Amino acid sequence: MKEGIVWAVVVSVEDADSKPDAAPGNQHSAAQGHAAAAHETATAARYDARMTETFNAVAEVLQLYFDGLHHSDTQRLRRVFHAAALYACASDGSLLSLGMDAYFTRVDQRPSPASKGEPRADRILRIEFVGPVTALAVVECSIAPKRFTDLLTLVLLDGRWQIISKVFHYVVD
Repeated sequence: MKEGIVWAVVVSVEDADSKPDAAPGNQHSAAQGHAAAAHETATAARYDARMTETFNAVAEVLQLYFDGLHHSDTQRLRRVFHAAALYACASDGSLLSLGMDAYFTRVDQRPSPASKGEPRADRILRIEFVGPVTALAVVECSIAPKRFTDLLTLVLLDGRWQIISKVFHYVVD
């Protein structure tokens, strides 16, 4: 895991029927209590393993996104963006909203930061999961003379995480 990443997850509560009833008068043996605790520990371990796998899958998509930006490589970017994704910014006071074809044309027409010898300044600030198939990543990157903060919404479709929207703000150095 990269330093500085916050992992926030919305956790659903287990079905109440799967846990011992804590209502007054309900008697449970020590064995039942130990069995319930063991079940909860095993469930938590499986959940942690699943979330680590999910987190790593999203982080891999974000790394490919950063690589695509740094090299102005629309082939890489096409692998991380859903075809119907939205690209939007209002940093200059007016709304810029593009579909992927128009965005990729812009990327293809600009010299890559890598070709100009620009150092990489990309980092993941936060990844939040808001369900099993939806995530929000807040990332930073730089394409001189601009520094960007991107809000990337990702969805799990067809067995892979894809960026469905990129809403960003930039400042000029």
